[in-house]
Amino acid sequence: MLQVYLVRHGETEWNVARRIQGQSDSPLTETGKQQARQVAERVKSEGITHIITSDMGRTRETAQIIAQQCDCQVIADPRLRELNMGVLEQRDIDSLTETEELWRKSLIDGTPDGRIPEGESMNELATRMFAALENCRNLPEGSRPLLVSHGIALSALLSRILGVPAHSERRLRLRNCSISRVDYQNSPWLANGWIVETAGEVTHLTQPALDEQQA
Repeated sequence: MLQVYLVRHGETEWNVARRIQGQSDSPLTETGKQQARQVAERVKSEGITHIITSDMGRTRETAQIIAQQCDCQVIADPRLRELNMGVLEQRDIDSLTETEELWRKSLIDGTPDGRIPEGESMNELATRMFAALENCRNLPEGSRPLLVSHGIALSALLSRILGVPAHSERRLRLRNCSISRVDYQNSPWLANGWIVETAGEVTHLTQPALDEQQA
């Protein structure tokens, strides 16, 4: 059975400032770096063999911190990037107009075709995230990969595994540096072979972390 760990990046300066990141970038805060070290401490005994990360700076930095403990190389995969938030990227959430806030909420409130202008839909996001996960099945037998990605992106992936439409109203809480695990098993009872073992675990963190819907 293939086991894949999923980690959201550590807290960033824009998370704290309530600024929309999407595929723009912001460095980790000192808290974010500490969160990443706590993830490393949590997973170092799990036999992680590969660390695959979104190519964004905040995920790469998180991945590098974890890799130091796991003695793994970091591989970048742009399919693990956060949702493209279009014209709202880099904007302060509290500065959005009523119309802009409706665009943002359409991504998480169950709107079937929700999309920010010049951005990406949740279904498009889930498709590329699932493709990145499926690629783990091509790793050598006995591999135990860890993927570092983003809050909305990981929620879309978990929804796809659970058989929930990616555009459905959000019901998953994935805080900064939360850990989830999904397993692949060749079972006739599983439509896509994947099953969620855990989601959004934060027991390894010593301080409260931000919810991906807050940031």
